[in-house]
Amino acid sequence: KMVSAVNILILVGNFSVPSNIPLKSIVGADSKVFSVALASIIAKVTRDRLMINYHSRYPQYGFAQHKGYGTKHHLAMIKKHGSTSIHRQSFRGVKRS
Repeated sequence: KMVSAVNILILVGNFSVPSNIPLKSIVGADSKVFSVALASIIAKVTRDRLMINYHSRYPQYGFAQHKGYGTKHHLAMIKKHGSTSIHRQSFRGVKRS
């Protein structure tokens, strides 16, 4: 028997976004839905690799060590050197620099 695939957008949290695709918001989806858990791991590994590459461009920030997460060192480097074009401007540590 043939099983057809169903396309659905799963959001991690309790919110909605405009979409032409059917969607479902699930609080904690990354620990409840296998495909979301896998996507979360892939996204983190990809982001960490990007941050290691950015370390060669911005060595003073220490991206190879903290991968851009809001550690004390990272916040201190933003305060000391200011933000870069890769810093998320909505991040509270960047707003203050």
